Amino acid sequence: MQVIISNNSKEPIYEQIYTQIKKHILTNELHAGQSLPSMRQLAKDLDISVITTKRAYEELEKNGFIYSVVGKGSFVSEQDNKMIKERKMKVIEEQLLSAIQNSKEIGISLTELKDLLKLLYREEE
Repeated sequence: MQVIISNNSKEPIYEQIYTQIKKHILTNELHAGQSLPSMRQLAKDLDISVITTKRAYEELEKNGFIYSVVGKGSFVSEQDNKMIKERKMKVIEEQLLSAIQNSKEIGISLTELKDLLKLLYREEE
């Protein structure tokens, strides 16, 4: 598992770790039951505080991506496809709301926004 920290990012380090591990889980690069590096080991590898890795792991556990076993470590949780889709839909809704707000601020009409979305969606196919 590779985690890359950017000091230039506005995103806090624990969020960068959270986001990257979550992505590895959702793309099946990390499989259910697979162990993660210990918090201490990851902190050492990334040259950051253990408190930072602890916070990232706590967020991952709180959101159901990993589970911890005292004395054994942290492991990837079994992922329910319906829950994954629901989480992704929530993120998409938030991003679309932000895009709508930004569009309204600069006077882009709904039609123009739809056209832009269609264009961008087709480019990804």
